[in-house]
Amino acid sequence: MSVSGLCQICESRPAQKRCANCGTLACDVHFEDPKELCVECVAQADPSRQSDDVDIHRF
Repeated sequence: MSVSGLCQICESRPAQKRCANCGTLACDVHFEDPKELCVECVAQADPSRQSDDVDIHRF
């Protein structure tokens, strides 16, 4: 699937993927390929893996 725009988590890198759970566009840094989830959804599923980014911008 092709996506375009900036990562909705860091807003600084080009988005490469879309989260299968919430639909957030994410760059390679903020996306977990094996799970097809953004880091925020992974952190919700496993609270021990919190993201360093505080601000999340979803559209």
